[in-house]
Amino acid sequence: MDFKGFDHPDRQAAGGGTRSVKVMIAGGFGTGKTTLVRSVSDIKPLTTEETLTQASVDVDDLIGVADKQETTVSLDFGKIGINEELVLYLFGTPGQERFWFLWNGLFKGALGAVVLVDTRRLASSFRAIEEMERQDVPFVIALNVFPDSKDHPVEEIRDALDIPEHTPVVTCDARDRNSSRDVLIALIRHLKARSAAALEPR
Repeated sequence: MDFKGFDHPDRQAAGGGTRSVKVMIAGGFGTGKTTLVRSVSDIKPLTTEETLTQASVDVDDLIGVADKQETTVSLDFGKIGINEELVLYLFGTPGQERFWFLWNGLFKGALGAVVLVDTRRLASSFRAIEEMERQDVPFVIALNVFPDSKDHPVEEIRDALDIPEHTPVVTCDARDRNSSRDVLIALIRHLKARSAAALEPR
């Protein structure tokens, strides 16, 4: 799949039209990536979910997500217009370790990312955070609130994930369109703040 043609968020499209930005939706297995893309997309999202079978029992870590029936095997794709000037193209990554080899290709051209975290299983998102840092992709942490999630202070989660102060940490319900949209807006604000800081005289 060709990822060329995505505009930089600070670059106006020809004629002052709509700007487009590629955003990754990453995180561990079962953290809600597909759910977020589905809930917020303006178009019918492309998903590549397949039914989990008995063959995956010894391959995928199902601790904490034993009721999960399907899993993404390639990517999720959606699109949302934040306003008349900005459109986000959303690319959701697969969460299982056996599909991580796809990540390098998916991240090409991405200007930012949302890392979804299940606070019941913090370790499941360590790999996604490490990948953001390795590829130098700006990101925000979105704590996806599940029905049985405990209420942890944000700073406690930040410390547990070893997230620097300049990286936003927000809570969300990936099933809710407005909540998911707020996460994407937080990412855009983060990107703009980073861009403005980079332009400040040293």
